[in-house]
Amino acid sequence: MYGLTRGTVTLLGAAGAGLLVWLATQVDDGSTGGYWAVYGLIAAAGLLMAFSQILGGWTKWGWPRMSLNVFLLAFLPVLVAAGWVVIAHQPHGNWFRAHVLNWSSDIGILGLVRDLAEYVAVLAFGVGLVFGFTFDTSGPAAYGPFGRRRRAAALPAGGAAPPTEDRPTAREEREAAAEDTADREREPARTE
Repeated sequence: MYGLTRGTVTLLGAAGAGLLVWLATQVDDGSTGGYWAVYGLIAAAGLLMAFSQILGGWTKWGWPRMSLNVFLLAFLPVLVAAGWVVIAHQPHGNWFRAHVLNWSSDIGILGLVRDLAEYVAVLAFGVGLVFGFTFDTSGPAAYGPFGRRRRAAALPAGGAAPPTEDRPTAREEREAAAEDTADREREPARTE
């Protein structure tokens, strides 16, 4: 069931992303506002593709959460690097474009920035995609809403184990065990 759901949601995400890219072709990018609208729509298409994987992961019954590490170590550098090129290729000069081009010349990357002009749409799509990658769903065994740890539930009366895709990963089990140990160490000693 998980593969079928994820495949269907991926197809729907790709269709939605395709629609956003088509909408971007309907916008005149000759003005600065139109330029940003076009590449904003393309970035939204990348975000939609990433979110389709999160929605497909709902079969794990986990809650979406944002990874600060992925945001800081992956998304922000991608945003700066791709944003640098996107700003440099705006159709009309402005303060931001002038500064980015001057700084690019000063640090010796103006040729690279100009070479990437043809691929601004790919960079915009990548920014949206990587931003979407900062979100994930947590598995059911170790985490509840908003990424908070919850206690493990007992097996059903019949003793049947949950399906493989609903079982926690080894990493989730290690993290849960470490949290249990830390919780026990923080509790004050009880005297009876």
